[in-house]
Amino acid sequence: MPCQFPSRFSIFSRFSPFLRRLSAYSIFAVFAVNFVHAQEEIVDTTVVKQFRVSRVETPPIIDGVLDDAVWQLAEKITDFHQIRPGNGVQPSEATELYVLYDDDAMYIGARMYDSEPDLIAAPTIRHGQGLPSDDRLVVILDPFNTGRAGYRFETNLNGVRHDALYQNINSFQLDWNTIWEAATSVDGNSWVAEIEIPFKSLPFDPEVETWGFNFGRGIRRRGEEMAWVSQNRTYNPSILGQATGLTGMDQGVGLDIVPSVAVNRQRGYQPSSSDTDYSPSLDAFYRLTPSLNAALTLNTDFSATEVDNRQVNLTRFNLFFPEKRDFFLKDSDLFQFGNIGGIAGGNNATSGGSRENARPYFSRKLGLSETGAPVDIDYGGRISGRIGRWNIGTLAIHQDEFAAVGASDLLVARMSANVLSDSTVGFIYTDGDPTSDVDNSVIGTDFQYVNNNFIGDRILQADGWYQQSDTPGLNGDDASFGFGVRLPASQGIRTRVGYKEVQSNFNPAMGFVNRSNIRDFTADIGYTYFFKEGVLQSAFAGIDAQRIEVIDGGLQSETIALRLLELQSDSNERFSLGYNVNKEVVQLPFTIYSDADRQVVIQPGSYEFDEQQFSVSTGGQRQFSGSFSYLSGDFYNGERTNLNGSLSWNQSRYFAMGLSYDWNDIELPQGDFITRLSTLSTQVAFSSTLYWINLLQYDNISEEIGINTRLQWIPRAGQEGFIVLNYNVQDKDRNNHFEAAYSDLSMKFRYTFRF
Repeated sequence: MPCQFPSRFSIFSRFSPFLRRLSAYSIFAVFAVNFVHAQEEIVDTTVVKQFRVSRVETPPIIDGVLDDAVWQLAEKITDFHQIRPGNGVQPSEATELYVLYDDDAMYIGARMYDSEPDLIAAPTIRHGQGLPSDDRLVVILDPFNTGRAGYRFETNLNGVRHDALYQNINSFQLDWNTIWEAATSVDGNSWVAEIEIPFKSLPFDPEVETWGFNFGRGIRRRGEEMAWVSQNRTYNPSILGQATGLTGMDQGVGLDIVPSVAVNRQRGYQPSSSDTDYSPSLDAFYRLTPSLNAALTLNTDFSATEVDNRQVNLTRFNLFFPEKRDFFLKDSDLFQFGNIGGIAGGNNATSGGSRENARPYFSRKLGLSETGAPVDIDYGGRISGRIGRWNIGTLAIHQDEFAAVGASDLLVARMSANVLSDSTVGFIYTDGDPTSDVDNSVIGTDFQYVNNNFIGDRILQADGWYQQSDTPGLNGDDASFGFGVRLPASQGIRTRVGYKEVQSNFNPAMGFVNRSNIRDFTADIGYTYFFKEGVLQSAFAGIDAQRIEVIDGGLQSETIALRLLELQSDSNERFSLGYNVNKEVVQLPFTIYSDADRQVVIQPGSYEFDEQQFSVSTGGQRQFSGSFSYLSGDFYNGERTNLNGSLSWNQSRYFAMGLSYDWNDIELPQGDFITRLSTLSTQVAFSSTLYWINLLQYDNISEEIGINTRLQWIPRAGQEGFIVLNYNVQDKDRNNHFEAAYSDLSMKFRYTFRF
């Protein structure tokens, strides 16, 4: 039957009992946090900051020393302010920043004064890793000056390069990377960073002479964050200053050729088998216009991709694993639809799978079988970028046959237009099924609204989307739609609501569906208070909630997470206390645990269970840091205790080690069981270009130990060599005797030629 939108009355009347409970908890939360009153410092956001970038004939040498005379030609930027712990107040240390450019690149130099240089935090030692616990320099660029998307570059005292792509103003893709250089040093009571960002590494319109620009700096031991431009204690592509005078940059021919060669030897042990594969591959990138890019891939190789972090699933729904393959991360922001994953992002009552549920395009469906085994991609192409107000992302892939599934031709087309001052409207279309020979297509439309001056310096964001799939044999009830409204804030009250409906026959073959035939309602409200003085920096209390109902009638899941108290100190120590109220209605039995001798099955029925939890963690900037959390309470018709801990040792800029352990003790009338998940990681930096990384993971569900060890050589950005070994051993009989199960040894080198 045709899809019909439920009326506003029917949606909210259906959820009225849930809303009444949520309202009662909300009153409690607001009362609990209003024992103090926030006295906010005011940052003037009505004046747009600007600076002029100086053009030079001779570029500085990127060696981490600001001794090149050419830096004297740059305008000195010093007007930084705190966003934590203060808001708009003078930073504890001064920062001087310089920006130059020539035909080929932009150059950024920074001197970050520190009265205690021996305490500068730099626990991250490897390129491509995030810098959440490091003293860092942050640069954000919006070459199109639209305030809608941008690029983020970070470095620390070790000269680590970390870059990210903003998918929207709320979130960024951490695994995205491009070619740039950074060098650092300590100079007396300051540390110095020099950065070179080639213009060939970024799409931009040469007719746009003013770029969106911002800078940030972190001093972790004081919990201090500072920025050049901020709003409500934050900054993102919609909250930027401007860099003017950018003309005559050379993007070159706009062609990158990236050949690579890989040798891969796979071996199975039970039964014995082996296979050696020599795989040359080629990626090519061509700039059709200054802001529109074309990409071609031949015999795509993913052998050097980092392995997934294991997860233990104690639910009856699919888990979500993020994309890590470089080819699919390029311009991935242009393929985002409806902000589906962000509508409930950070809501503690939701899971990653439920947040991402109903994505029309999920790149991990390409080049991977349903079991996670690699599937050859023979060739593919992508056209992505911007033309005027239009944002374009198109992808075509020819995937080789595997198992009983024939070769597939897959297409994704995404287009959106910038409307109003900060909003977008667009559509998406996918065609093909990478996991079967059945035809499949999805078409959808979305609207994202952003008002950066809603009330004073408050921001209002809203999203709405609708999509419909077409699969032979699945007729009617094949749509999905939703909306979300948010009032984000780093200080004071923040709140949001979201609604999502996924009908029973909605089948995005190239997307992600966690559960269908459901209506999903999410909401949260919270309050953050910043202390004026003392050891504590901030306190937060709030309520997160999710209710999922079956469209045909009846509750499926409900969680209300009471975030009773969350404290953060100036030195990044954290403490949280919470209480969860859960309801689960199981329609069909599902196996929650199995081994060689038995299965533990959750039977159909209605279950109500509550949990209490607390967690503590120390600042990651310390040489030794760690975290611990404890959760206990009812679990279905039994009880559960969960302990989770981690320990990190940042010995020096040459060695770091981490250990984590997750333990569940579950007692049910139908059987008791324990789950364990252990992870050990080490990183050795022989130099700034040569790394040895090890990851060992074990879980007692599969009774498998997975070892991933890689030697990574990066002589410079755009050039990489890998030797990667994956080795799995398994205790199939569960007698504590592990036997080799599988090994995979790969050697790969790739080189970027730029024209």
